[in-house]
Amino acid sequence: MTEADFLKTTRASYDAIADEYAARFQDELAAKPVERALLACFAESVLADGGGPVADVGCGTGRVTGHLRHLGLDAFGVDLSPRMLAEARRRHPELRFDEGSMLALDLPDGELGGLLAWYSTIHVPDEQLPLAFAEFFRVLAPGGHLLLGFQAGDSVLRMEEVFGRDIQLVFRRRQPERVAELLTAAGLTMRARTVREIDTESAFPEKTPQAFLMARKPVVSGGRQDGDTE
Repeated sequence: MTEADFLKTTRASYDAIADEYAARFQDELAAKPVERALLACFAESVLADGGGPVADVGCGTGRVTGHLRHLGLDAFGVDLSPRMLAEARRRHPELRFDEGSMLALDLPDGELGGLLAWYSTIHVPDEQLPLAFAEFFRVLAPGGHLLLGFQAGDSVLRMEEVFGRDIQLVFRRRQPERVAELLTAAGLTMRARTVREIDTESAFPEKTPQAFLMARKPVVSGGRQDGDTE
């Protein structure tokens, strides 16, 4: 199968900025209590339902993967960029990091107790997003939990230079309601929706609201899935 162009450009762009990105964002979570609370909720949910492996899909330099492990999860990372993964392995040598795409995860069906996509679906074109969500559904175990983080809105941002380096990255802002509809269409059950407003005063200022969605793969019981109605 021919690799999608957006995967090639996203990989090459993050390869180009991996060192600078790692240095700039390594302490970002320390400045974001809302995000830490949501990650803690996600971790508690996974552990309450028996745990299991948790994939941080689009893990980058592994900073959130490491945080998930600190929260007690059996977390590992997956990313497109070899250089971002090299940074992740250097900074978190105790953790596993695999190269791969969210459109075709190298994982068995029903393998995961949880899956985190933390600002990684933002680079996926709209027409490819249902494919990614179908893949998330496939690799989650029944009862497994999903947490997405992304910028909320309707605009598309294209960046051609970061840290003085040439790149080609496309950032897609999406309305939480629309993303929730796509998750539901993929077979997942929505659990929570949170939007954090614009914050221009923190150490990591943002010009857009930040959206977070939690969902769960239904548990099959007696030939029916949780949430089915007569």
